[in-house]
Amino acid sequence: MKPSPALFEPIRSPDAPDARDGAAVAAWHAGWAAAVGLMALGGDWLGRAGAGGALDLGASAALAMATPGLLGLLLLARDGRSVRAALLAAWCLAAVSASALSGGLTGPLGAFVFMPLIAAVALGLSPWVLFGALGSALAALAGLMAAGVSEVAPGMAPNPAPGLATVAALLTVGAAALAFRISGGAQGRRRSAVEGAVAQVETVLAGQPGLTLVLDASGAALAAYGAAPAALPVDPLFDEGLVAAVHTPDRPAVLAALAKAAAGTEAQVSFAPRLALDRRILLVLRRLEARQNEPLRLIAVALDATLQHAREAGLDAARAEAEAQNAGKSRFLAHMSHELRTPLNAVIGFSDIMRQQLFGPIPPRYAEYAEAIHKAGGHLLELINDVLDVSRIEADRYQLNIERFDVRETVSAALALVRVQADDKGVDLAAVLPPEALTIAADRRAVKQILLNLLSNAVKFTPSGGAVTVTAEALDGMLELNVADTGVGVSPEDLVRLGRPFEQAGGAEQRAQGTGLGLSLVRALAELHQGMMTIDSTPGEGTAVTVRLPVVVARPAMEGEAEVIPLNRSA
Repeated sequence: MKPSPALFEPIRSPDAPDARDGAAVAAWHAGWAAAVGLMALGGDWLGRAGAGGALDLGASAALAMATPGLLGLLLLARDGRSVRAALLAAWCLAAVSASALSGGLTGPLGAFVFMPLIAAVALGLSPWVLFGALGSALAALAGLMAAGVSEVAPGMAPNPAPGLATVAALLTVGAAALAFRISGGAQGRRRSAVEGAVAQVETVLAGQPGLTLVLDASGAALAAYGAAPAALPVDPLFDEGLVAAVHTPDRPAVLAALAKAAAGTEAQVSFAPRLALDRRILLVLRRLEARQNEPLRLIAVALDATLQHAREAGLDAARAEAEAQNAGKSRFLAHMSHELRTPLNAVIGFSDIMRQQLFGPIPPRYAEYAEAIHKAGGHLLELINDVLDVSRIEADRYQLNIERFDVRETVSAALALVRVQADDKGVDLAAVLPPEALTIAADRRAVKQILLNLLSNAVKFTPSGGAVTVTAEALDGMLELNVADTGVGVSPEDLVRLGRPFEQAGGAEQRAQGTGLGLSLVRALAELHQGMMTIDSTPGEGTAVTVRLPVVVARPAMEGEAEVIPLNRSA
């Protein structure tokens, strides 16, 4: 349902002009202009014989006073504070001119001196009433100055036309009465509008499902709207305050939220009410903007959050249970992997003896079986080792053995282990290493494992005739290991999955060549060293895996050209 626009109509300032009284103010100006004009035309009949000069000046002064009345008709076309302020200035100027022409307070139009003040009331400009009073004072002063220069206007005499003065006084009194009536009506309409808007807001607040509270800085309730949660009755909030309704262990959090809101920051807090400890209340607090010298007030919305709290507690329990089960799984895999390695090593060892025919020749078919058993056992042992390492890391049982060593030696050792595999596939290996020792403080076995996994993957997925290059260098205290190949590459959709356990890329043929644990283990070992792993790959062009570890403890003594060490088949 769309809300009614009138319900959210902004409240006007008490001094803001209202279009509904603009016509009344314009009519007041028009009536004044007409009355003063008629008075000027009848000046000869109202004056005394022989006072023509004074009456001529009085008529001119009356016409001057009629000018702002005519200008007031502009309110019918355009209204606003600036227009009304300009009209008040016109009233002041007209009063000063008329007073100077007619002799001021002692002249026939002395009552018109008060018209700027009366006009300010009619225009509804409360802050400008002082400006109207100042205009009236200036008009009176102008009249006194004009009366003192009688030699300039010898025909001017004090109050030469008592009839004209009486009419002017009656017009001024009538204008004042109408001005106060217009002003009072406008203020009454504004006051009614404000009261109506406040009543509408209170109606909306009273009909909302939550409880809205207006609080002082200590948490005592000043006003309450809406439906209160069953566990939080409203009456005690006025008598004892909000904090007294909160369960004791939750009171420090509520007090902190009150202080935070008082400082100008929105605060949220959840607490158990003292009268119903099995319920939960969510409280949202904000500071109300106050005028100068007004006390600090807060606005709060209280909602029943029992169901939400129960769901969150259930999720926390489920998450804790899942984490416990995952830790148990990791411990089980670590234990089983360790137990499987002993018999598997025996299988590999005995099959290797049979494959080499150390105790005599065996039939060719049995030799093929022994070769197959040896290869399968080696693959299974590699898988079990990876599972063991991953499980130990997930179970937080992998302990780093930090030592200082030259990483170039570790790179060379890893290259030597994969060189046979690379020679069999026809893949060239190369290393780009610094000419000086690159000393790091890290786990030697973990760094070697990182290099072996990256090099094995690179050789495995690089076709014959391709190349694999490993680079090691120090950059701003970071050891950067990069293994790049010219292999099949990885698609963007597969790239985001790599590095998670048992995630593989490519088609079925490529997936059959691995287990998906190699890159996962590399990432985990890098993170154990507070480092990171990144992968950059283009399908059909190759892949580059970079590992950055903050382990460098000494830079080379002399910077020089990096040395390229070829480790291909012919080396």
